[in-house]
Amino acid sequence: MSTSQVKKVPYLLTTPGVLFFALLLGAPMVMTFLLSLHSYDFNTGIQTDWTIANYIEVLGDPYFQKIFARTFGLSLLVTVICILIGVPEAYVLSRLSSKWRSIFLLIVLGPLLISVVVRTLGWALFFGGNGVLTMISQALGFGDEPVSLMFTFTGMTIALVHVLVPFMVISVWASLQKIDPQSEDAGLSLGASKMTVLRRITLPQAMPGILSGSIIVFALTASAFATPAIIGGRRLKVVATAAYDEYLSTLNWPLGAAIAVILLLANILIIVSYNKVIERRFANIFE
Repeated sequence: MSTSQVKKVPYLLTTPGVLFFALLLGAPMVMTFLLSLHSYDFNTGIQTDWTIANYIEVLGDPYFQKIFARTFGLSLLVTVICILIGVPEAYVLSRLSSKWRSIFLLIVLGPLLISVVVRTLGWALFFGGNGVLTMISQALGFGDEPVSLMFTFTGMTIALVHVLVPFMVISVWASLQKIDPQSEDAGLSLGASKMTVLRRITLPQAMPGILSGSIIVFALTASAFATPAIIGGRRLKVVATAAYDEYLSTLNWPLGAAIAVILLLANILIIVSYNKVIERRFANIFE
């Protein structure tokens, strides 16, 4: 086999997968984008013209601006909390013995075996006016009034953190597994404290896991539908529920498609920018 043929082998092997994902993901995205470029009439339905009026409406309407701001604010908050919870949890997991690591890893990943809808409904029962939260509050003597986190930003945040923190733990734990323990031992043998070793050796090597985990959590939060729809309801709409309403309530499919496309582009822009900034600077943060 010649050198040129050898170089073509990776491309030939990856071509079927690329074509499959291009058909599976690319085609619906292109169709959604084309749909967003049509106007809509409540009497006659989707029109055959071409226009960017839907994008102008979404970007210029304070109602949609508030929904996008709430969505990305929620995504940022959930990502930060997942980092604060997931990174120490993954570090502890990496230091456990094999027996205990398997047990606690099963506990961490256990919620992923349950449907997100079921988990969210569990939080709804907990947050409801007659739920467990009210019972605990009354038992502790905080008052007889019902305590509810349903249809609140706090309730959505708590439920989404519970749903998504396993993804952060998995990502960071995978990075910590690649760290050579001898590098930490070398730092300790040279007189560095445990905190210095953690800050100068462990955390920089775990940053790829933190980066990938935060990207996964942010993207999943920004596009989440089930949890915000159940916990937030119609009072606190996010972009996914707003697009859903345009599709199924008002039947304005082009406007719903425009919302979805803008969410996708904003997600890509934020994630790529975050990725570049972190990769460029994380090596100097811990110096």
